[in-house]
Amino acid sequence: MGTEAALPSDSLTASGAVFDLSHRSKLRIGGSDRQRYLNGQISNDLRKATATSAIQACVLTAKGKIDAEVFLAADGESFLLDSDPGVGETLSARLERYIIADDVSVEDVTDVFALFHVVGAGVPPVSANELRRASARLGETGTDIWIARAEYSAVRQTLSQMLPIFDEAATEILRVERGLPRWGHELTGEIIPTEANLEERAIDYAKGCYIGQEVISRIKMSGQTNKRLCGLRVENSTALPVGFRLVATDDRKDVGWITSSVVSPRFGTIALGFLKRGYQEVGSNFHAVPGASAQSGAPVPVTVVPLPFV
Repeated sequence: MGTEAALPSDSLTASGAVFDLSHRSKLRIGGSDRQRYLNGQISNDLRKATATSAIQACVLTAKGKIDAEVFLAADGESFLLDSDPGVGETLSARLERYIIADDVSVEDVTDVFALFHVVGAGVPPVSANELRRASARLGETGTDIWIARAEYSAVRQTLSQMLPIFDEAATEILRVERGLPRWGHELTGEIIPTEANLEERAIDYAKGCYIGQEVISRIKMSGQTNKRLCGLRVENSTALPVGFRLVATDDRKDVGWITSSVVSPRFGTIALGFLKRGYQEVGSNFHAVPGASAQSGAPVPVTVVPLPFV
């Protein structure tokens, strides 16, 4: 039997790895108006989502803030959409709210499908009824494998004999090393996609209108955001709790906050966090101090570094 990977590698493509994403929320969007309707709800161009290739996109509010980060692919007369765990119910309600006279259906299929993401050398079929799509979820292109939930245990066993399966802790280290935002950490209902560095992966500036587009276009024209997701490094590997605030070393001005923190085998303690405009220059030094959601702990010196860390 294959091993469960404990540490990420520099090149997943070279070594290969499996990520179990079955816990993600999943929706099926059907109906004859599905493409026109759904394209008016997401920040990317739905025409790029095919039966063999998934796209990344954001569902936004009218103010350009994120309701959900999603991946979508075509599946016959419908689209399959997956998002972070726990988002499905609110996302389903959000999508249904804008269905007026459209022939569109929104079905929660979280318990219908299991989902694995494979990066690396080609993996042979693991199920007679599997659905495969290329997607770039972890900083490089891999393959999504959708299977019936009833086949989950058997397929996981088969995949583990081919490639290591990354556990949750190792996946989190890899995510932070690659500077990828995650719902509930970097992505919340108060964040605009460009602030979380999602413009290249999840936004198509040439597509037609969608909810929140006006705000996104205005930010592109100005070239400025109020805050930006940055990489932070702790030289002495001191623990850096999520929720710590970032303050300037001279005047103690509050300029940001920590959203994710891990201890990387290669880089020591590293973190992701938002810094306000004017404080994002690489090499800048700040102190991370306890905030409202992190009540105790000594100040920790941090330095802004480029993303991704790898």
